[in-house]
Amino acid sequence: MSAEEERRLARVALTWLAEPGTRAVHHLVERHGPVETLDLLLDGGSPAGWLHTTVAARSAAGDARAVAAEALERADRLGARLVTPDDEEWPAQVASLAELRLPDVSRRVDGETAPPLCFWVRGSWPLGEALDRSVAVVGARAATGYGQHVATELGYGLAERDWTVVSGGAFGIDAAAHRGALTAGGLTVAVLACGLDRPYPMGNAALFDRIAETGLLVSEWPPGAEPLRPRFLIRNRVIAAGTRGTVVVEASARSGATQTARRAIHANRVAMVVPGPVTSAMSVGVHEFLREFPDKARLVTGVAHVLEEVGRIGADLAPLARGPQRATDALDDEARSLLEALPRRGAMGVDRLCARAGVDLRTALRKLSLLEELSMVVRRDDGYALAPPAKPKRAAAGTSGRPVT
Repeated sequence: MSAEEERRLARVALTWLAEPGTRAVHHLVERHGPVETLDLLLDGGSPAGWLHTTVAARSAAGDARAVAAEALERADRLGARLVTPDDEEWPAQVASLAELRLPDVSRRVDGETAPPLCFWVRGSWPLGEALDRSVAVVGARAATGYGQHVATELGYGLAERDWTVVSGGAFGIDAAAHRGALTAGGLTVAVLACGLDRPYPMGNAALFDRIAETGLLVSEWPPGAEPLRPRFLIRNRVIAAGTRGTVVVEASARSGATQTARRAIHANRVAMVVPGPVTSAMSVGVHEFLREFPDKARLVTGVAHVLEEVGRIGADLAPLARGPQRATDALDDEARSLLEALPRRGAMGVDRLCARAGVDLRTALRKLSLLEELSMVVRRDDGYALAPPAKPKRAAAGTSGRPVT
């Protein structure tokens, strides 16, 4: 076995011995390398008491190097590959997880947020290239029709503009975002909390196969790993740090989606939320997140807003929301006052119109001529009146779709 193969094997073994994101393991690998770190842990040299217990328990279930070798063989049969920091396609942005610190941590899973040791990848795209221009779209599993519609539109619009759509492959918002990107013929990445050969939920197995054909399935856990509850939060840190920003479409009061956005904020990424009805339980988490982070969370309502937050400065500005254009929008104050002063029916003399609009005679005559040219008013013998609304043009013969007789 070459030195490179030994390092790769050691990274897989370390991921099996201790859950991904374990800071003590990350620091040891940074200091000693993966092979020496593996030897140290197997010899009982863990710097943390709980880690020593975990390594001993896992080691009792099997030989770490043998388990790693079996995982590599299993991945090869699956058509998946191992990606490590030594590989050219490694996504460099996940290194920022070394600085991620969540405040008020009470659970180990919220404190162990170190960078990954390796990724298992299924799909032909280079991982780093796929994540370079990417946005995460996440949200509730029990999504409403509104939420699924918004997530689909976001997934489609982002993919259509050559952005990678990243999510977790779950029911609801995640699946809608993936499907939107696939429908647009774009690239989408599903980051899983289990082995690539055990897609979760199984109801999305066909969706995962479609993603693997044109995009990527990614996991930190080796083939065969089960989707245990804490692993979803561990996985979420990769979604947050591996993308340029995270959009939460719907989230209940207790939601993993808002935990992803929280990790995005503390990883110095953009966190965005889509507002929902105040009467919807699936929007409570979104609204509370916006209240909790008023200076950091951004409210977005569509693709244009998202691209303004994550795109190039000055090049991806969202257009201002405007109502429909009206003919009167270009009028100045005097012309608009005269138009408003005219009665809805009948005509009005110029002197009376001037008094009602508060405009002098000379200005009124000039502005009324302009309004007449614009076909907004008509001049009559007894003064000025509003022009009648234009009648719709009748279709020319033969253009209605009916046969001409």
